[in-house]
Amino acid sequence: MPEHSDFTPAPIPDGRIVVNGRTYMGDGRGGLIPVELIRAENLLEDETVRKIMGYAVALSEQVSRFKGHAFEDVGAFEAILAQEYELTVGGAKGNKTLMSHDGLLKVQVQVADYIDFGSQLQIAKGLVDECLTEWAADARPELRAIVTRAFNTDKEGQINRSEIFMLLRLEIDDARWKKAMDAIRAAMRVVGSRTYMRFYRRDTQNSAWENVTIDMAKA
Repeated sequence: MPEHSDFTPAPIPDGRIVVNGRTYMGDGRGGLIPVELIRAENLLEDETVRKIMGYAVALSEQVSRFKGHAFEDVGAFEAILAQEYELTVGGAKGNKTLMSHDGLLKVQVQVADYIDFGSQLQIAKGLVDECLTEWAADARPELRAIVTRAFNTDKEGQINRSEIFMLLRLEIDDARWKKAMDAIRAAMRVVGSRTYMRFYRRDTQNSAWENVTIDMAKA
């Protein structure tokens, strides 16, 4: 069972509206229903949802504040290093790792680029299709499957990036294939980036690192 927490939930309205001395609750269609006409199980469900949402909203706000403070702390540390010691932390892209002196706690800052593809991708697809057509019987089914997944768009109309990168890892000695891979690389463009912070701990210096999760699906 989860341990008891003294965490204070955010205030959530009870959903009740008083009109001319009579208490109502809104329904899913925007109407007002007298509370005494609402079934007990529906009132209990409403109460449960509002209770959970109180904790969810408060936790979301706390995580947001924590994120801000954590990045501020890392920034302050870097500023001190730069000012006092003329040192910097991390690589050119902003990736960095901070570790406790005993080697048991670690904070990582990682910058992930968002990659999009330009019109050269269609040129690459044409060259790849030429290769598969000529190879015909010699083309492995798994290769055809990777190509199909790579150039097909998903429901949001996005190219399957992971499969595109898988194509780039394949070593195929064909001039058109190599030209197609060059076209894919030329089509790649960074359209943005996002910075993540991850937290790790371990019991001893020889233990494996354990992720400190701030993710309800993994907690």
